[in-house]
Amino acid sequence: MFLGKGGAGKTTLAAATAVRLAADGPVLLVSLDRAHSTTGVLGVPAGSGIRSVAPGLDLIEIDSLELLERRYTTLSTLASAVGGHDHAGNFHLPDPAETTGLPGAQDILALTEVAALADDGRWGTVIVDAPASADTFAMLTAPHTVLGYMERIWPQHSRIAAATGPDPRLAVVVALFDRILAAVDAARAVLEDRSRTDVTLVANPDRAGLSELRRLRSWTALAGLRLREVIVNGILPDLGSDDSAGRWLTARRNAQRRVLDEMIDTLVEAPVRVCAQAEDEPVGTASLGALADSIEETVGTRPNGGADDPPVRIRHDSGTGVDAVYTLRMHLPLADPSTLTLGRTGDDLVVGADGARRRIRLASGLRRCTVAGAEFDGTGLLVRFAPDPEVWPS
Repeated sequence: MFLGKGGAGKTTLAAATAVRLAADGPVLLVSLDRAHSTTGVLGVPAGSGIRSVAPGLDLIEIDSLELLERRYTTLSTLASAVGGHDHAGNFHLPDPAETTGLPGAQDILALTEVAALADDGRWGTVIVDAPASADTFAMLTAPHTVLGYMERIWPQHSRIAAATGPDPRLAVVVALFDRILAAVDAARAVLEDRSRTDVTLVANPDRAGLSELRRLRSWTALAGLRLREVIVNGILPDLGSDDSAGRWLTARRNAQRRVLDEMIDTLVEAPVRVCAQAEDEPVGTASLGALADSIEETVGTRPNGGADDPPVRIRHDSGTGVDAVYTLRMHLPLADPSTLTLGRTGDDLVVGADGARRRIRLASGLRRCTVAGAEFDGTGLLVRFAPDPEVWPS
């Protein structure tokens, strides 16, 4: 998945990478960015569905709004066919037109579509051009969030009771509900499988780009995603000219290099690569392939120096019985300490960083504990748990 703020070059670099990888095997490029500028970058006409745009390279631009209305129209029709029922005070599916306002509904359906494409088997690599970073975190955490809420709204034991009860219509409703859960869970599984999914962060070499890069890294770590690399896009070339324009360009380039050095020093857990400012806008597979070949590795980076660490680790720290101490460590590199929040809701730990929050379902043992303290060491959040004597097994 390629992530970055609008204007950073995310779409161009996603397309360039897709073109380069297509030389080694079939690649599918998926656009989830609602601006859908992928066809313009590739120099092909707009279209619908999966289509071939070059040897070994297919493209699909997912219209999440159209997908939402189409899927929920089908679901609503199926639900209405079984008639009314008595669950939860006359539970009803909303009208298809109403679902366009449901928070996260478009993100969920877009990601379930991506998961289905990833499991299709026709492509060795699926590259996703994600929405601009303002919408990124909500999209990445949507499956996990929705699964948690849906399970709380209608728990599995209640669904089983409804499905095996005297009203056969309820069994159909339960089947529809479980079908939605299964699709959302498939999307969650693909996103959280670090052996299958990783992210490339795209940033510009300026102070705003560095701030956005820090925030994106914090968000992707909070979402539990594996960082593959960072591409710093738009470094000015060294023209070697001594006239006024050349001196201005040299000063700008030096400022960019200082930001780049800070990015390299900051992001020690993954490679930082550099893409120079192109003389002409790269459009079409030939120029995109050349752009991909021109991206340089930077010196001094430490590839995957922490990127492969599990997002959450739990261990027994000390003591036994009710005197034991357990720790949960969440990998949170580059999080702003002043924005960190921590809460407990039932069996969930709620962690916030840089304006985003995620609920983490606690392991069964920790659910019988209370939070005894927490600290942030600059790269991770460490939470200590102590057994609750009232519920801890004797």
